Order: sequence, then C-alpha cells, then structure tokens
Amino acid sequence: MTNPIVVVPARLGAGRLPGKPLLDIAGEPLIVHVWRRAIEAGIGPVVVAAADAEIVAVIERAGGRAIATDPDLPTGSDRVAAAIAAIDPGRDHDVVLNLQGDLPTVAPVTIAAALEPLANPAVDISTVAGPLAGDALDDQHVVKVMIDRAGLALDFSRQRSGGPALRHIGIYGFQRAALERFAALPRGMRECDESLEQLRAMEHGMRVAVRIVTDISPAVDTAESLDAARRLLSRRTSGRH
Repeated sequence: MTNPIVVVPARLGAGRLPGKPLLDIAGEPLIVHVWRRAIEAGIGPVVVAAADAEIVAVIERAGGRAIATDPDLPTGSDRVAAAIAAIDPGRDHDVVLNLQGDLPTVAPVTIAAALEPLANPAVDISTVAGPLAGDALDDQHVVKVMIDRAGLALDFSRQRSGGPALRHIGIYGFQRAALERFAALPRGMRECDESLEQLRAMEHGMRVAVRIVTDISPAVDTAESLDAARRLLSRRTSGRH
C-alpha cells in the first residue's frame, strides 16, 4: 500500500516567463489552476512548495495549503524534496508526486497516470509522455524523451532526437527514498546545460519509467502557450455558467 502526496513547486523567477505563477488565466492565477488540477486528480493531499510569499498567499486565499521554501533551490524536484522533508518528517508519505507548476490545463487522469509505474518497486522515478508532433521536433521548449521497449527512459533532451521520441510532460512520481537520494546528488553538466533536472537521476543510474498518455498538456512557458491556456480555460469557465 502507498500513501501518496502531490507537491507543486512554484517560483516567480522563471527565466522564460517571469512572474508566471501569478499570471491571470480566466480570472485566477496560473498556480491556482495547477493546484485545482492536482486536487481533481484525487491522489492524496496537495501542497504547493513556494519560493515566494506571494505564491503562498494566493494558494491560501484559494483554500489550499502552501509552504515557503528556500528561493535558491535549483530545481522543482529539489523544492519538492525540501517541502516534503519539512511537512512530513515522520515519512508517512512513501510516494511523492511532483506536478510542475506550469501545467494549468493538464488532465487529472494524466496526473494520476504518472504514479502507475511506481507499482514496480524497482522503478525509482515515474513520468508521463505523449505524442510528439513534427512541428515540435526542433522546439527547445518541448522536452523529448526516448524510451526502451520496457518503457524505461533512455534519455531526455530539448534538442531534436536522432530516433523515435515522445513529448515529455512535467510530472514526476518518486519513491520517497529515491526523492531523498535525488536531492542529495550533485548536479551534472547536462542537467545544467539543458535545464532538465531528470538528467541528474539518469546520470546516476536511477530507473525512470515512462507512462504513455494521449493528453500532451503543454506547459506554459512562452507568451504563445500562455495565450493558448487562457483560451482553453476561458472556454471551460464559460461552459460551466
């Protein structure tokens, strides 16, 4: 039996779209939409690990739980590790899901699917990926993942793949011990060059399993992707009235 928790890391200092978590989408901050998707997934408790007091405030106003973390932590998974150590020192949660804070349109079933590979105790980290459209092959905002026949990740990159690849989605499930190990590892050159934290795990031999889904849920990391999320969530909001 597992006792999962979802932790959403967020910070205002994102290089490609500054202030991203607080940008308005359909009347609410982006990070609130991500928090709502996590709640809708029904996996377990949801906590936002925030680098900034402003993020804590908007989540608490929405009725959620947020915890302040060191703003100098290098990656979302490091932030998740710090948050879970602070809120669960007794290690009651044996599975931790990192839902990156820039996925306001992700389907709740996709979030839940990210946990499925962790049923195999030999898997350290799980993630999800979907179809890779041809126009995304050279887009460095789109992370590509290559997998083997068993569904284990062979590599992640922002560059065009030399072989078959999938479009990676920023959700990671960790066995609790694997998350603690990950956070203690040094950052490698490729992780820093490509700004892909999962390469740290790959470099140190951790097993990353990929669940294939149909929902690609693009991250909001450009002005164009922000506009697309606004259009989609505005339609959803108007459809409920």
